[in-house]
Amino acid sequence: MKIPTTVVTGFLGAGKTTLIRHLLQNAKGRRLALIVNEFGDVGVDGELLKGCNDAACPEDDIVELANGCICCTVADDFLPTMMTLLDRPNPPEHIIIETSGLALPKPLIKAFQWPDIRTRATIDGVVTLIDADAVAAGRFATDEAALAAARAADPSLDHDSPLEELFDDQLACADIVVLNKADLVSQVVLARVEHQIREQMREGVKIVRADHGAVDVGVLLGITAAAEDDLDSRPSVHDGEAEHDHDDFDSFVVDGTELESVEPLLHVLSRLIERHDILRVKGMVAIHGKPARMVIQAVGPRVQHYFDRPFKGDEPRRSHLVVIGQKGLDEAAISVELRAALGAGIR
Repeated sequence: MKIPTTVVTGFLGAGKTTLIRHLLQNAKGRRLALIVNEFGDVGVDGELLKGCNDAACPEDDIVELANGCICCTVADDFLPTMMTLLDRPNPPEHIIIETSGLALPKPLIKAFQWPDIRTRATIDGVVTLIDADAVAAGRFATDEAALAAARAADPSLDHDSPLEELFDDQLACADIVVLNKADLVSQVVLARVEHQIREQMREGVKIVRADHGAVDVGVLLGITAAAEDDLDSRPSVHDGEAEHDHDDFDSFVVDGTELESVEPLLHVLSRLIERHDILRVKGMVAIHGKPARMVIQAVGPRVQHYFDRPFKGDEPRRSHLVVIGQKGLDEAAISVELRAALGAGIR
C-alpha cells in the first residue's frame, strides 16, 4: 500500500507552520513524518515544529531541508530523504511536506513519478495556504502600469512579477485552498479575496476559510488526489523550462546575543520593513531573565512575537533572524541596524 503524502504550500508567512502544528496536535493517532523545507541556510520552521513535543510526530520524524527550495533540489535532497523515510523498519502512516514559501509545488509533485517512489508513496493532496490579509492589501497583484513601463524598457520581460508567478503556481497546483488569517479582514473583504483567487484555481477545488490554520484534519488528510498522475491539469508559468532558480529573491541571517527587552528590536524591525519592503522576517531571540525563547514572525508590516518552548539545558541563549526579500534588498543597510538591535554579527 502506498504511503499518502500531503504537500503544504503557500507564500512566505501564509501560516503553513501554524497549520501543520494544528494538524500534529489533532492527528488522532496517525503516525506522521514531516519534511520541512526552507529558503536559506537556517531552518526556523523546523525548530518551531520540534517544539510541539507531539507524540504523533516526534523530533526524529521531523526532517529539515534548509539549504534551498525543494523545487530546485529534488534530486539532491528530497529524493534521498523520502527514500530514508520509506525504508524505515516502521515507516510513517502519512508524510507531510512543508515547502518553502518560495517553492514551486509542481517539480515536487513530479518527483513522485520517479520509479523508486511511485510504487511506495502517492500525493494525497496539495494544500495551498493563502494569506487573506496580504491578498487584500494587493501584495500579489501586478501593478500593470509599472509592468508596462518595465516591458518598454526591457522587451525581453514577458512575465508577471515573481511574487505573482509564485502565487499563481501555488494556487494552480492546489487540491484544496485554505484562506487563512480570515480573522484579519472583514467578511466583505474576505468574499472579494475569495472571488479574486478563484480565477487562478482549477475548477472544482474547494476553499476553506480559517483563523490561525485551524482546519479539521479530516479535510486536509484523505483527499486521495494522486496528484502525480494529474500534472497536466496543474499549469505552471515555468512549464517547459529546463531549470528554475530563485534569483528574484535574497535572504540572509543576522545573529545576536541575549536582549534586555524585545521592544527596541520590534521598533527597528517595523522601520526596516517599511523602508526596505522586506517580505519576511522570522527567527528566535533570547530575552534576559526569560526561560523560554521568543519567536519573531513578520509578514509585510505585521510583526508578531510570542514565547515558544523553554531553552534546553545546553542550548545557547542566542538570537537569530532570517530576512527575505526580492532581489536588490539592501543587505548592508538592513544588517547594520539589525546588528545594533541584536548586538552581534551577520552571516
